[in-house]
Amino acid sequence: MAQKKKKADPNRKIVADNRAARYHYALGEKLEAGIMLVGTEVKSLRAGRINLGEAYVGVAGSEVYLYNAHIPEYLQGNRFNHELRRPRKLLLHRKQIDRLITSIQRQGMTIVPLRLYFNERGMAKCEISVAEGKKLHDKRQATKERDWNREKARLLRLRE
Repeated sequence: MAQKKKKADPNRKIVADNRAARYHYALGEKLEAGIMLVGTEVKSLRAGRINLGEAYVGVAGSEVYLYNAHIPEYLQGNRFNHELRRPRKLLLHRKQIDRLITSIQRQGMTIVPLRLYFNERGMAKCEISVAEGKKLHDKRQATKERDWNREKARLLRLRE
């Protein structure tokens, strides 16, 4: 029986996807967080310009911030442009923030940004996940499984 593919939500435009996070971390609970941006940052995001490769989420006091996300300057922004790698506040409910803080206080847990997108209302959202770093043997096992699934799918296509 063929599996149904998930249909992409036409109202959700993914701007950036942090694929390296899925390789380096075992992902746990995922949350959708709003993100506080200035005008030229939003315009750069709408142009699809952001790099989440080195970005991470940190807790400062009782607030959650996205650090080291590189949003390039908006070319038509003149002197009102934004800083490229400034900390950007993530908007979450107090209970969600408290749950995140308690989960990262455990050994080896961290919060990683997975993707940045615009929702159906045009608001910028950041999908974050509580994650635990993978060991080298776990990464090798994940690569083996991915390669085997790809080979299995290829063999099944050839058989049909």
